[in-house]
Amino acid sequence: MRIIFRLLIMIVAVPIVTFVSFAQSNDQTQIVFKNVRVFDGTSDQLTGTVEVLVEGNKIKEISANASRNAAKNATVIDGSGRVLMPGLSDTHTHVMFASLPEAALMFGEPNFNVIYATKDAEAMLMRGITTIRDLSGNTFGLKKAIDEGLVPGPRIYPSGGMISQTAGHGDFRLPNQEHPAYTGEWPALYQQGHGYLADGPTEVIRAARENLRNGASQIKLATGGGYSSPADPLLGIQYTYEEVKAAVDAAKNWGTYVTIHSYFPESINMAIDAGIKDVAHGQLLDKATLERMAKEGVFLSTQAFTLCSEPQNSEFSNEKLAIVCVGTKKMYQWASEIPDLKVTWGTDMFFVPRDQFDGQVKQMERLTPWFKPAEILKMATGNAGELYKMSGPLMNPYPGELGVIKEGAYADMLLVEGNPLEKLEAVTNTDNLLIIMKDGKIYKNSLN
Repeated sequence: MRIIFRLLIMIVAVPIVTFVSFAQSNDQTQIVFKNVRVFDGTSDQLTGTVEVLVEGNKIKEISANASRNAAKNATVIDGSGRVLMPGLSDTHTHVMFASLPEAALMFGEPNFNVIYATKDAEAMLMRGITTIRDLSGNTFGLKKAIDEGLVPGPRIYPSGGMISQTAGHGDFRLPNQEHPAYTGEWPALYQQGHGYLADGPTEVIRAARENLRNGASQIKLATGGGYSSPADPLLGIQYTYEEVKAAVDAAKNWGTYVTIHSYFPESINMAIDAGIKDVAHGQLLDKATLERMAKEGVFLSTQAFTLCSEPQNSEFSNEKLAIVCVGTKKMYQWASEIPDLKVTWGTDMFFVPRDQFDGQVKQMERLTPWFKPAEILKMATGNAGELYKMSGPLMNPYPGELGVIKEGAYADMLLVEGNPLEKLEAVTNTDNLLIIMKDGKIYKNSLN
């Protein structure tokens, strides 16, 4: 029996020893960026020439001579005076169906769809997007594969399936499909966890808790109409105060927050009354509501919907988009006049043609009529990092500092050609992304 016991001890101990050895090896990996100027994600100015020491997956030191504390075998990268900046964040994505044809999601093979999404995730990373907040879709498996290094891609803050009322923004049933409560059969979209139809506080709580059980870092609720949804009016208020409050309470009990899909003041103010902390659209907001959001610390995670028609949309959807498009310009003008308003950058692309998806980062340029390059970049770096912290200690999958270059922060960084605080093309033209680093690992290096 003693022999058997010792054998069991050895079997159990082997993977533990292997893990410790790997962790120690990873901690000793060092990279030094010499002769770089830094945009830190929060300032309007670049630093002078400094050195940045990366150890493992964190930034260990930023100083004039950080290399003196590096190991002899550290990798040294000479930036030649170029700009080192945080990796970008898109705070409104749907990576499971970003450029996937809609029919493939509704009727196609789920395994193919996941592999397709894996390629879209890799494409995002290679545009310099090192973190995304995904606001509808079952991304939990893809996130795990990325985190474990099985496939390349950005960090994912997942919401799981968007929660929508029947006949709401997330109701993508075909016209002849009755509600599952009557037929007993859910369409594939809902069977696969990409969305939930929930009516009444009890069902909303259940859907929110299901997402939290799966690892959602925040809850996404559709509280107003959408231009892309097939049946609902754009200005329809969706969900009652009690239903929104139910989702907020479920999220709050796990230390996190609710973000909402909605465009217009009546719906958004009701949701703020119920306790939501982030507005994922808001293109039809008035200045008074934006000022309220700034005062109460509610984030505006909006998108530059400045194209008034998109080829993949139906005529009904493009009619609604035209209204949103006009409102977008007014909203951004007012937002630019409210200094305390926390704004993040996102794109909200789904079922879009591949060439449109490829222009993801270039959409930043749409903001230049209202914001300076530094302001736009802060939306996609430091401001996004603040938003991620609202997931709280229980549900934040990456509890360190993101979106900034500072000592102790995650080493998610870009080395770019040109000064991005003067010209956005230094970031939006991906040829200018010379080095892409995520979690201390270099995924692209054009200097070699």
